[in-house]
Amino acid sequence: MSCIKGQKSMHVVRRLVLWLLLTNIMLVLYCLTNSTKVNTRDSQDDTCPHRMGKSSERNVTSQSTQSQSNKCSPKSNILFMKTHKTASSTVLNIIFRFGEKHKLKFAFPDGRNDFFYPSPFLCSQVKDYRPGDCFNVVCNHMRFNVQEVAKLLPPDAVYITILRDPVDLFESSFHYYHRAVPLTWRISGENKLREFLNSPKTYYDPDAFNSFYLKNLLFFDFGFDNNLEADDPLVTKNIHYLSRQFDLVLIAEYFEESLILLKDKLCWTMEDILYFKLNARKNSSVSKLDPELRAKALRWNGVDWRLYQHFNASFWAKVEAFGVERMRQEVKELRRRNAEMKAICIENGGAVEAQKIHNRHFLPWQPVGESSILGYNIKKNIDSKFRTICEKMLTPEIQYLSDLGVNLWLTRLWGWFKDSVTYSMTWIKTFTI
Repeated sequence: MSCIKGQKSMHVVRRLVLWLLLTNIMLVLYCLTNSTKVNTRDSQDDTCPHRMGKSSERNVTSQSTQSQSNKCSPKSNILFMKTHKTASSTVLNIIFRFGEKHKLKFAFPDGRNDFFYPSPFLCSQVKDYRPGDCFNVVCNHMRFNVQEVAKLLPPDAVYITILRDPVDLFESSFHYYHRAVPLTWRISGENKLREFLNSPKTYYDPDAFNSFYLKNLLFFDFGFDNNLEADDPLVTKNIHYLSRQFDLVLIAEYFEESLILLKDKLCWTMEDILYFKLNARKNSSVSKLDPELRAKALRWNGVDWRLYQHFNASFWAKVEAFGVERMRQEVKELRRRNAEMKAICIENGGAVEAQKIHNRHFLPWQPVGESSILGYNIKKNIDSKFRTICEKMLTPEIQYLSDLGVNLWLTRLWGWFKDSVTYSMTWIKTFTI
């Protein structure tokens, strides 16, 4: 009997070793696949001409059935710098819907859903890019490189991004990516996050594979050194640099207020910013951090905390300028309109776990090894005039990109492998129990 048990244990160990080996191979393939066809260029011929901005704005205005105001026209030239774990997927859905409705020209990546992140962005990473090409919208994940981005967009483009409290972002990022970061594989115990925060330098190496997910991820996304100390003068310099680049920085904790400011900045309508919360996690997967652990997470992500403090202050200055009472009324109206759409579109009125989603078109992307991201079931008997908008509001990023014609062969290859790993881990866990 003991011999049989030993053979079964060896079988499990072999499967686990094979899984780890294949995981490493796929992680390297996915994260290090890079476009190196074109180097950064500085010639004027490579830059989108100004006339593109004017013509596209007239196009949106002519298609719009509602005028936001006689004082402005809807803006259509947009950079949305999509940061990780900040409710950015929900904003992306809003931008996709607006762009598709007004037939805007998107700069999309080739073969995957991001611009070869974590490599710095290059124009050559845009599908079928040729020097001088102009686009209305750039919005997929990238590591920010303003000189290259500016070559794709007219000079009047509006630059937008979103931030989140660094402690909550770190907790979310650690949960979502830790199986893709080999540094965390040797952390013992059931609560890996607590173990890491109690001794982060024990488990962290700035040069290790995917280590950027574990420290100051926002600063890294914006193209800076995420291993700087919070009091380094370069941090202040970089924050002020971002202040000059971005016209509006949204704050995830005040998402509805952020969307109202977005609507005002872009001269859009309330209909344009209606949303359902996408890529939310089920509560059981969220680690509850006590005050001591929160303080440790804040110190560990001190650079992101300084970044967040700066733009949180500027955000509320914009709210004051907009009008506090006016903001309260518009948020109230946004909530009312969202509630109406939820009643029209969503079966049982709320999000469900991945295994309960009936139509895979609405199944969100899951982290390696588990299914913790919630999604929605669309109502079966929706009035025909609402069906299209309901479907688009409920469609996750990967599926929406496919609907827009993006070839995601590498993302889908990684997704197939990721799902296979999840199945194997479930099998191993069941077998060992």
